[in-house]
Amino acid sequence: MKFTRIRDLVAVALVAGLLTAIVLRLVYADLPTLPRLAGVTFGVLAIVEAILAWQLRNRIAGKPGVRPVQPLTAARAVALAKASSLVGALMAGVWAGVLLTVLPLLAVSSAANEDRTTALVGLVGSAALVAAALWLEHCCKTPDPPQQDDSVGLR
Repeated sequence: MKFTRIRDLVAVALVAGLLTAIVLRLVYADLPTLPRLAGVTFGVLAIVEAILAWQLRNRIAGKPGVRPVQPLTAARAVALAKASSLVGALMAGVWAGVLLTVLPLLAVSSAANEDRTTALVGLVGSAALVAAALWLEHCCKTPDPPQQDDSVGLR
């Protein structure tokens, strides 16, 4: 399994943002205002994944006093991290597309002002989810074996 590449996530975010901006320009006037806390969910998921990454990092490193990680647990955590980074990038693009749509409308629409705040919260939460997922994926990396000094014992 390969590590998630940032460029792939950026590509997903760009495509999602562009499509969202195009669709919203056509139908924005007919939509109700976005729920203020719509993007908070991604921030909560980011916190949960960051805590999981921190715990797994210590267990995978084999620190004293912590029990080792089962391989299946680490594999599931990597799968969660990969899926979360992809969804986070997708939603970051969507929220960026919302921002691109509402920023020009701020002067003429009070709903656009509320939607701007919602989009900012969603964008920050989604970006935090991507960051936490990438860190979780990094923390699940198998540690390098300890280096043995070949000069010891040779005389």
